[in-house]
Amino acid sequence: MIDCLSVGILVADHLCAPIRRMPAAGELMMTDHLLLNIGGCASNAAMDLVRLGVRVAVAGCVGEDSFGQFVIDTLKKEGVDTQSIRRLQGVETSGTLIINVEGEDRRFIHTFGANGRMTAADIPRERIREAKVFYVGGYLLMPALEQEGVAELFREARAAGVTTVLDVVLPGGIDYWKQLERLLPETDVFLPNTDEAALITGKHDPREQALQFHAAGCRTAVITCGGSGTVLVTDGLRLQANSFQVPFVGGTGAGDAFDAGYIAGLLQGADPRTCLAWGSALGASCVRSIGATESVFTRAETEQFLRDNRLNITEW
Repeated sequence: MIDCLSVGILVADHLCAPIRRMPAAGELMMTDHLLLNIGGCASNAAMDLVRLGVRVAVAGCVGEDSFGQFVIDTLKKEGVDTQSIRRLQGVETSGTLIINVEGEDRRFIHTFGANGRMTAADIPRERIREAKVFYVGGYLLMPALEQEGVAELFREARAAGVTTVLDVVLPGGIDYWKQLERLLPETDVFLPNTDEAALITGKHDPREQALQFHAAGCRTAVITCGGSGTVLVTDGLRLQANSFQVPFVGGTGAGDAFDAGYIAGLLQGADPRTCLAWGSALGASCVRSIGATESVFTRAETEQFLRDNRLNITEW
C-alpha cells in the first residue's frame, strides 16, 4: 500500500549557481557550481514526501539513456517506489537547463523528451486504488496526456475514496482553459502559481483566480504567490496567508515542495489552514538551496519549524 501516487513529469535538471548577469553572445561566464539534479513535479514532490515519512510511488516515462537511469536510481535511493516508471525506446529523457541570475527569477530551457509520450494508459489504475492521494504534477507539459483520460482516472479515484490533486506547467501555445475545463470538476485540490493562473484565466488578482477555479468545479483552489504567500478558496471558506521569511538562494522546486507539504497535511486529515502551513513551510525550506529537493525539511524539521514560526492566515 502507498499513501500517494505521484504522476507526471520526470526530468533531469542541469542548473548553475547564481551568476551576476546573463552572458552576452559568445561570452564565457563563470559560476561556482554546475549541477545535475533530478527534477520535474512528480519526482520532486515524491522525494519531498518521502522526507516527511510518506509512502510514495511514481508513475511516469523516461528514456533508455543515462539520464533516465539517473532519474530512476535517484528516486530509488531516496526510498521512492519506481516500479511504475516506464522506459521508452527511441526517445531521450526530458531535460531542463535552469539558469539562475542573481536577483532575478529563473530561466528555463526545456525538452519534452519521454514526458511528451506519456498518456493516461501509462498510469496504472491499480496503483491509484492503493493510494490515499492521487497527484498529477506538470499537467499540460505532457502533450499526449489527454484531458478526458485524466478526468476519467480522477473520477475513478474519487469514487474509490482517493483525493485528487492537480498542478500544472504551462508550455505556451495552447488554450489552457480548454484543457482544464472538464478536468477541474474532478479535482479536489488545484495548486497553480499566480503567474500560471493569470495565463489560464486572464485575471491577475490571485483571489479572482482562485474564485474562478472554484466556480469551475474544483473543490479547493490554492494559488501560490511566491514571497507574497498564498490564497485559498474552498466551499464556505476563503483564506489568505503570508509566507515564511527564510534566506533565499533559488526557487527551483519550491512549488513542488509546497504541493508535498499540502499533501502531507491532507494525509493527516488536517484542515485547510494547517495544510497551508505545511505547504508554506516546505516551500520555504526548498528555496534555501539552488536544487529542487536538497534543503527540503524532514517531518521532524517541519514540525519544529511550525512550532517556532507562525503563518499569518486571515479570512476574506
